[in-house]
Amino acid sequence: MPSFDVVLKPNLVEVRNAVDQANREISNRFDFKGSDARIEERDEGKGCELTVFADDDFKLGQVCDVLLAKMAKRSVDLRFLDRDAPPEKVAMDKRKQTIKIRAGIEAVLAKRIVQLIKDSRAKVSASIQGDAVRISGAKKDALQQCIALLRAEVKEAPLSFDNFRD
Repeated sequence: MPSFDVVLKPNLVEVRNAVDQANREISNRFDFKGSDARIEERDEGKGCELTVFADDDFKLGQVCDVLLAKMAKRSVDLRFLDRDAPPEKVAMDKRKQTIKIRAGIEAVLAKRIVQLIKDSRAKVSASIQGDAVRISGAKKDALQQCIALLRAEVKEAPLSFDNFRD
C-alpha cells in the first residue's frame, strides 16, 4: 500500500553553517568590536538550541538580524525558529536569548493534519507516528492530492514529505 510520512525536519548542517557564518561576521564588524556578542549552538537529539549573547538589547537585536540573514541565505526556513523566549539578563548588563530550532511535528499540529485529511474525504488514512504523520492510501494520485492539500493549508510550519513508498 503506498504511503508517505509528513515530517518537520530542519537541515541541521545548514543551520550550523549559518551560525558559523554569523559568528564570523559578528567578530569582524566594527560595531561589535570589544563586545561579547556571539551565538552558541547546543544539540538536543532531534533539534538544537541557539543561544544569542550580546551587551544590550539593541545589540541582541542586531545579532539576531545577522543570524536570520545568514539562515535565509543558506535556505533554512525561518519558520523552524521558535523565538518566543524573552531576552534574559545575565551578569552585569549582558543579555541572552534562547532560540529553539523546531524538529518534529507537535501533537496539536499533527491532530490538525489528520483532521484536514479526514475533512478532505480523500481515500487515504492518516495516523500519528511519534513526531511524524503517516498517510497511506490505495492510489498514488490520492497521496499526491494530500501533499498538495497540506502544502496549501498548513502555512505555520515548513512540512516535508519523506519515505514515499509504493
